Amino acid sequence: MQKSRDLSDASEMVAPLIAGLAVAAAAYAGRYSLQAWQAFKARPPTARIRRFYEGGFQPIMTKREAALILGVRESTPAEKIKEAHRRVMVANHPDAGGSHYLASKINEAKDMMLGKAKGGSSAF
Repeated sequence: MQKSRDLSDASEMVAPLIAGLAVAAAAYAGRYSLQAWQAFKARPPTARIRRFYEGGFQPIMTKREAALILGVRESTPAEKIKEAHRRVMVANHPDAGGSHYLASKINEAKDMMLGKAKGGSSAF
């Protein structure tokens, strides 16, 4: 009987110790979480955010500018250029609320990339 009584006394002493360790672990986890959150908020913007070309159009379109407008590389094959033109034009078509000026620049960019440029600028 004495042994079972000693075991119950020991378990009564261990329970507060386990509870104290759990509280301490929760406090450390909370502290770490706060530090991690503050570090996350303070970090600079990542490169995952897509940056668009800032600035206006050049008076005479270059191949670089045409590639930027269509969202392709300068060495992109003609088939991919046509796909990119269609995608950009659908988003900016004047019949769908887009600008006539942007549509003319998109068409000019496609012509420049395909080598059909007349050497002039857009109609605007």
